[in-house]
Amino acid sequence: MTTPTQTDLGGNLLLGKLSEADRARLTPHFMVFDLKAGHTLHEAGQDVIETWFPIQSAMAAFCVATNDGSDAVEVALVGREGAIGGIVSNGRLPAYATSMVRFGGRFLRIKTSALELAKLDSITLRHWFSRYSDCLLAQVFQTAACNATHTISQRTAKWLLAAASRTEGAEFELTQSQLAEMLGVGRTFVTRTIRHFRDSGLVATRRGLFIIRDEPGLRRITCGCTAAIEDHFDTVLHEIYTGA
Repeated sequence: MTTPTQTDLGGNLLLGKLSEADRARLTPHFMVFDLKAGHTLHEAGQDVIETWFPIQSAMAAFCVATNDGSDAVEVALVGREGAIGGIVSNGRLPAYATSMVRFGGRFLRIKTSALELAKLDSITLRHWFSRYSDCLLAQVFQTAACNATHTISQRTAKWLLAAASRTEGAEFELTQSQLAEMLGVGRTFVTRTIRHFRDSGLVATRRGLFIIRDEPGLRRITCGCTAAIEDHFDTVLHEIYTGA
């Protein structure tokens, strides 16, 4: 846990678009944490007393448990284009979904109470974060439609492209079991899909590692959901979207 540098603050695109005055309102309240994949940011049902901003290639996800509690389905990814926590709930309201780190890295944390005071002090800050909330809700809507109508191959390609867009290169740590959990499907379906992707030269895999070999090829397979959300982000938040 450390205090943030200007590089840290610039590593989140949502914060990077703020005016100097609005960023100055928030900066004294930020702390920087290096978190590993699997770390839980909020549990469903807990009061959201903290807000987290992923930096650079760090990424988190919102997951909703199934009725029997045996599994969870991922409903949204959040990388350096966004935030997790009180920025959406407007205070200490309980979290509906569990949020956890998918790609480890640096995160900025601010107490939700401090964020709320800053939003009350600046109407531009309040409106900016409200617009992000709209974009996050649009992503959840699109994910629901995608899960209902698109094939596992399309959804797998979409997720791999989202992961690649948030990393420094074309490689990222991820197991096929983790990917199956994120997609809410059985491991055998993902194994079959990834084998086809490997045979087609789209990806390579090593133990716990994915390597994107043919990004244009994956884009030809994926559905139009990413483009739809990208267009909405561009309209509402002016080109900060990095893919999901």
